[in-house]
Amino acid sequence: MSYTLAIDQSTSATKVLLFDDKETLTAQSAVEHEQYYPEPGWVEHDPVEILRNLDAAIRELLFSTNVLANEITSVAITNQRETVVVWNKETGLPVYNAVVWQCQRGSALCNNLRQAGHNDMVRAKTGLMLDPYFSASGVSWLLNQVPGVREQANEGLLLMGTMDTWLMWNLTDRRVHATDVTNASRTLLFNIHTLDWDSELLNLFNIPLNMLPEVRPCDVVYGETNLNGLLDHFIPIAGVMGDSHGALVGQLCVEAGMGKATVGTGSSVMVNIGPEPLAPSDGLVTSVGFAALGEVYYAYEGNIHCTGDTLQWLTHDMGMLSDPSESEVLATAISDNKGVYLVPAFTGLGAPWWNNEARAILCGMDRGTNKRHIARAALEAIAYQIKDLVDVMVANAGLSLKELRVDGGAVCNAFLLQFQADMLNVPVRRSAIKEASAYGAVLMNALALGRRQSLQPLLTMTSNRQLVRPTMKAQDRERNYAGWRKAVSLINP
Repeated sequence: MSYTLAIDQSTSATKVLLFDDKETLTAQSAVEHEQYYPEPGWVEHDPVEILRNLDAAIRELLFSTNVLANEITSVAITNQRETVVVWNKETGLPVYNAVVWQCQRGSALCNNLRQAGHNDMVRAKTGLMLDPYFSASGVSWLLNQVPGVREQANEGLLLMGTMDTWLMWNLTDRRVHATDVTNASRTLLFNIHTLDWDSELLNLFNIPLNMLPEVRPCDVVYGETNLNGLLDHFIPIAGVMGDSHGALVGQLCVEAGMGKATVGTGSSVMVNIGPEPLAPSDGLVTSVGFAALGEVYYAYEGNIHCTGDTLQWLTHDMGMLSDPSESEVLATAISDNKGVYLVPAFTGLGAPWWNNEARAILCGMDRGTNKRHIARAALEAIAYQIKDLVDVMVANAGLSLKELRVDGGAVCNAFLLQFQADMLNVPVRRSAIKEASAYGAVLMNALALGRRQSLQPLLTMTSNRQLVRPTMKAQDRERNYAGWRKAVSLINP
């Protein structure tokens, strides 16, 4: 047997997964990493810790299975996208912690650039808006605020990249400094029309071109690795995608008009719009969906800052849940939310609101409110936020949604799936494979290495996936959603 080792570098953990030669998930392991919050609204990761965790996760996976190291024949990578690392190419050490996609330290720079009238140019070239969610303002902050870093950049000593780039550079013993088009398209530095780094954007953020990685399609071989000595031979790294794009492919949304929602720490709702980079409507962005078999597909996308992370907050910070899965038990123990709403804007509101100053609110409580109502409100907030985004896609982008395909850690929650279907009033189909992002990267790996010549034969697989149909009465749906919109208006007038 031969296996592909998929690395899924998520916001909360380093996951490694083994897929056999039929792209079936056979085993997985994960090691969580520390979240750092040095200032209100700031979020950081330690890139060196993540490298250690990758090694530990691979060793744990091999130890816990009967798979031999020499049976691993390739590596695929998927990753949290906008999180960015800047490091010294001579020492190999980061100049500072990674700036995470949730981090708001670039807000002032983005505000200044918007006020100076640059947003339309940036939006036209990148499909994105000027927002600290994307990588560029974080890199600019590091260059300007960390002592000595700008000087190192001017001397040509620094490299930058999203987490896929950081992992590949280290896995290939510093030989490969590259990224794929999906990750590149989320940096605010990449022109989605020319499919290259853009000099005007680099000048806007004052970032030297020589820091940036080479951009490649998703379905190519990037380099070779021996997993930092775990193997006695070298194997190809092939198939690289940002996590939401991996899920788009993993959910087999490979044709225009197909859409999915990934419910992880945050959530990405993405719809394949075909081979043309159409201008996004308000509240949406246009990204490269994926590039494979010589074709580039684009996608409309909206990102929600906090969905599954709300359950982590209730578990680890508030102590209301013993485990995030307990939320389903609590939510189904009551018939409705009794007017309790949680708007989890812990780091601002993402799409379609894009209000970085908004902060979370829990409202509608009375003396009878208990943790069951709050747990239910947290789950309902995930569904409401996805509905907010889908409604904008339908109304402003001229799209219709016949079915939402979902994946991610939170979609094992049956209450959430049913409530999501009820709020959208369309069927919701859960992926047969929980780890859709990794599966998408593995499919790109299969194309790169010739195990597959096309993804079309896989499209019939969707019929085997769980379908949840809406059951809620229209008047109940409207009443519940009106309460949510009222709660949002309290922090986003």
